[in-house]
Amino acid sequence: MVKIGDIELGDFPILLAPMEDVSDPPFRKVCKKYGADLMYTEFISSEGLIRDAIKSRAKLDIFDYERPIGIQIFGGDEEAMAMATEIVDATGPDLVDINFGCPVKKVVCKGAGAAVLKDIPLMERLTKAVVKSTKLPVTVKTRLGWDESSKNIEKVAERLQDVGIKALTIHGRTRVQMYKGEADWTLIARVKENPRIHIPVFGNGDIDSPQKALEYKNRYGVDGIMIGRAAIGYPFIFREVKHYIATGELLPQPTIEERVDACLQHLEFSLSWKGPKLGLIEMRSHYSNYFKGIPNFKPLKVRLLTSNSQDEVLEILNEIRQLEFV
Repeated sequence: MVKIGDIELGDFPILLAPMEDVSDPPFRKVCKKYGADLMYTEFISSEGLIRDAIKSRAKLDIFDYERPIGIQIFGGDEEAMAMATEIVDATGPDLVDINFGCPVKKVVCKGAGAAVLKDIPLMERLTKAVVKSTKLPVTVKTRLGWDESSKNIEKVAERLQDVGIKALTIHGRTRVQMYKGEADWTLIARVKENPRIHIPVFGNGDIDSPQKALEYKNRYGVDGIMIGRAAIGYPFIFREVKHYIATGELLPQPTIEERVDACLQHLEFSLSWKGPKLGLIEMRSHYSNYFKGIPNFKPLKVRLLTSNSQDEVLEILNEIRQLEFV
């Protein structure tokens, strides 16, 4: 049984990655339905929370059916991280996660996210500030290092565990790699094999099929895996991975009916949570993934992406439901 503090996650949990502009409550709802064991919010700026920025505050929305759920924060200032943690704590998540892995320039330029990989003592201080500001379990998501010459994750893992984190998720790339090239899980395995490390270690990067999930589980010995991009428009990946690990058998591909139902649930919650206008607009980035591989989908896709009418979108989804898809 894998545990983060007192949170029980099963024998080999499958986690949903925190993804900016993706991992909002509507998206998390469908991922939970199809089997995600632990989910995280989009990352939230510690400075934004302290300033009471509307966008940052909206990301604190969590719902009981999502549990266990972690709220992820980022920042480069100890005091701001401590204050943000107290704000997060008050909203009642199951854990607090620190982002030390985001490679995006606008985050790194502020000395946050993956930028902290260049300053391990700062990483320790920031983590300590968060741990001291909450009774909730604190976890960290990070990368192998800043670049090829500074893959320091083994040292980082020990130091962060010593500071008090309860689990560590490692993306198998450096910051310089961004999302290019193949994720290297060998260092993730070395962290897991380190006799000093007793907290759960989760691997992240390139898991896009049940077969790869099982292969990486067996080869690298991690306690669980985190799935990000492969879940966008395809929440079915969670149930497929779990079934394959349990039985060695691949589930059949989701039917067109299931795809439409999942998309519809996502859309309906998006409309209710964000409002009819924004909810409709922000769903546009998901349609291509929900209906990937459907023959002659392009004309329907164009209509979905240009429609400003909820009724029209529902009508188009009903048309898709009637299509034959093998």
